Amino acid sequence: MSWIKGIFDFFCSERLTLDERDMSDGTTKESISDYQLVGGAEGVRALVERFYQIMDETPAYRALREMHAADLDAACEDLIGFLGVWLGGPRVWLERRGGFCLMSRHSSMGIGANTAGQWLAAMREALDGTIQDQPLREKMLQVFTRLTEAMARSGGAA
Repeated sequence: MSWIKGIFDFFCSERLTLDERDMSDGTTKESISDYQLVGGAEGVRALVERFYQIMDETPAYRALREMHAADLDAACEDLIGFLGVWLGGPRVWLERRGGFCLMSRHSSMGIGANTAGQWLAAMREALDGTIQDQPLREKMLQVFTRLTEAMARSGGAA
């Protein structure tokens, strides 16, 4: 079970870091946060809303959709808040919640390889359609891949 803790610790405590590189306006990566690279609050919201739209409208993701409430607003707001903090944005969401264990929060959902794969595929589509910075998209996808693998191993058969 230490691998679960390792994934959780990585996802919840580490922020994305990209190699230092020159940006088109002369600044370096060191001066631009990942939160800024996604477009701040608007960019995070666009990503998450697109993710839930894809999940809701794509028949191939039906099993994943059925794991969620009929109204996706609360799930959408939670993911917006979580990703915003994780990407280096304002910590308001975390301060309101008082802490958050990603693996524990999802442990009762019975996430298996099928639904974890559906989540990852929907998120890949959302990332491709909303995040312009390719290195950031790739880093986010790498982390999401490890996360979904860990959830599938610790979850059920769905």
